[in-house]
Amino acid sequence: MIKTLLRRLSPFFILLLFIVGAGLLMKTKETPEQKPEEMPIPIVDVTQVEQQTVSLNLPSYGVVTPKYKTQLVTEVQGRMLTISPQFVAGGIVKKGDQLAQIEPSDYEADLMQAEATLAQATAALNEEIARGEVAKIEFKGYDKGLPPELGLRIPQLKKEQANVKYAQAALARAQRNLERTVIRAPFDGIIKARNVDLGQYVTLGTNLGELYDTRIAEIRLPISNDDLAYLESVDNPDTQVTLSASLAGKENTWIGNIIRSEGVIDADNRMVYLVAEIKDPYLREHKTQGSLPLKYGSFVNAVIKGRTVDGIVKLPRHVVRNEHVALVNNNNIVEMRHVNVVRSDLENVFIKDSLKTGERVAITHFNNMANGQLVKVIGEETKPVQTPKEDAPESSLAATGVK
Repeated sequence: MIKTLLRRLSPFFILLLFIVGAGLLMKTKETPEQKPEEMPIPIVDVTQVEQQTVSLNLPSYGVVTPKYKTQLVTEVQGRMLTISPQFVAGGIVKKGDQLAQIEPSDYEADLMQAEATLAQATAALNEEIARGEVAKIEFKGYDKGLPPELGLRIPQLKKEQANVKYAQAALARAQRNLERTVIRAPFDGIIKARNVDLGQYVTLGTNLGELYDTRIAEIRLPISNDDLAYLESVDNPDTQVTLSASLAGKENTWIGNIIRSEGVIDADNRMVYLVAEIKDPYLREHKTQGSLPLKYGSFVNAVIKGRTVDGIVKLPRHVVRNEHVALVNNNNIVEMRHVNVVRSDLENVFIKDSLKTGERVAITHFNNMANGQLVKVIGEETKPVQTPKEDAPESSLAATGVK
């Protein structure tokens, strides 16, 4: 009976002994020494400050438009007889080129009639002059004072003289109307649009099309009112401007001049508009190898040459954040310094009276960069800094330099 009981309980005794032995082993096991955790030091790249004398150029943009443009309007009426092949959208024409012609038959008849009327009036005038001479002879012996004007046919002479002037005016009008049947280009230009077809009947004042002058192009360039201070002259801003645009897969540039300021702050965008001028934008007078025309309607970026200023520090735009830069001293300690940004563009910022020549500015930025932070500069050796845990032994704390 006892043997049977011991046989059944033996597995429990074995399990109990195993648990007790495992507990003793865990108590006698030594706690491993905890090594101090190393804190990584941020690595930054720096650039040395260098003060320069620079032109504070002003960036802007605009759309190219013609300086002069006109609506081609009929001054007589009739049916369109001919239309020039150049009178199409995009057609290049010169001053005086014939663009279209209105049926001239009626106006040629009016001219012939006016010429005949003038001839009749002239003949009547000559006849009246002769009658006046006869009247003078007849009144030569008149002894009752001055002879009457009516007797000398002076009123009749004035009437015939007026008839001649009237006929001359009618002739001049008929000649002008005949000339106006031919529509000519008033200046060198490019046809923007044509609104008439061959055989169409047009009345007085019909809009035949639109012509853009190709001699001079203008671009309205918006800048802020504060930026006007960086121009050499605010009242007469005659300064150079460089325009650029991507055409045919490459960047093209054109040089022009600011000719005037509109002098009014726009109520919608609070900007002041400068007007730039480009001569011969379509290269009709001087064409060079590889140059492309500056077409009307093109969107261009502009760089306006500004005032030259001394003591300017130019830094990449990403280096300045909230008007602060990170300086790194000789001990590789960070100093966050407020700077005076006088100008900025898409790539750079221009700083004045804030940085000295030779100081080092971090061009690598990371989150939580703060005053007094230790960094490692690329290309320099820096000892690692370790931060111990709270339960580290005293020997480990001494190794990290923490007291």
